[in-house]
Amino acid sequence: MLKEKRAIIIDTDPGIDDAVALSIALNHPALEVRLLTTVAGNVNVNKTTDNTLKLVAFFGKQVPVAKGCDKPLLIQLEDSAEIHGESGMDGYDFPKTSLKALDIHAVEAMKECILSSSEPITLVPIAALTNIALLLSLYPETKQNIQEIVMMGGSLSRGNTNTSAEFNTYVDPHAAQIVFQSGIPIVMVGLDVTSTAVLTKNETEKIKEFGEVGNMFYSLFQHYRGGSLQTGLKMHDVCAIAYLTDPSLFTVQETFVEVALDGPAAGATVADLKMKYHDSTNAKVCLDIDIPEFQNWVVSNLQKIN
Repeated sequence: MLKEKRAIIIDTDPGIDDAVALSIALNHPALEVRLLTTVAGNVNVNKTTDNTLKLVAFFGKQVPVAKGCDKPLLIQLEDSAEIHGESGMDGYDFPKTSLKALDIHAVEAMKECILSSSEPITLVPIAALTNIALLLSLYPETKQNIQEIVMMGGSLSRGNTNTSAEFNTYVDPHAAQIVFQSGIPIVMVGLDVTSTAVLTKNETEKIKEFGEVGNMFYSLFQHYRGGSLQTGLKMHDVCAIAYLTDPSLFTVQETFVEVALDGPAAGATVADLKMKYHDSTNAKVCLDIDIPEFQNWVVSNLQKIN
């Protein structure tokens, strides 16, 4: 287990599994969330920003939120409202909040946060990589104070959009390619582990008993179509937070990852696992996860919040 408190920025598009990830990160003793930034993805950026503010208010936190890009770099946005509901977090009536997003763009907010930090920042994108790509392109000086990027995205097997691509890299493949070419250490937590990292009826029934926090999540779970309560709900984005706090849950391999930019495989992440074509690596890729221990980790962390 990691002991030191880690300073992080989470880039997100809530989204129900994002909501679980943010809730654990905001309340985890090993993590210091310096900034939350939003991007279009699961739903449009106005909704993802509203949802992030609702979660910050729900937990009574003082973490700033900055709204980012409303579309990918070069292509049209394809959202995932059919999975997360029209609002992105259908199922629970969050109280109205007076919290507002910062009056500067997410990319500017990230730049200020990173350059003013006395310690390196870890970026945790659990959404399309549009904001991150723009940050690294416009302000390359931030790279010197970024410890690593721990991202939920990509797949080395089948995709959940086209045949090969995972949603976050599919939404903005050009941004993903920029990030993988950035030279910053990257951990890719993709569908190879997140598709199997599910909460079953056993876990959701336990979570249901965790007071208002449990009621909130159980209500959201009823409207989440990333799996089912019978077969298990896929906790994609939660896996990135799990990696930050307990990387021993994962089997990881260092490799070189590239991103397909167009055609029927647009957004696919291709890894040179045998390192036949590259002399150096650019990412650690999560290949497997201890599912029972992950499930225990989620339940335990949500119980501690309550």
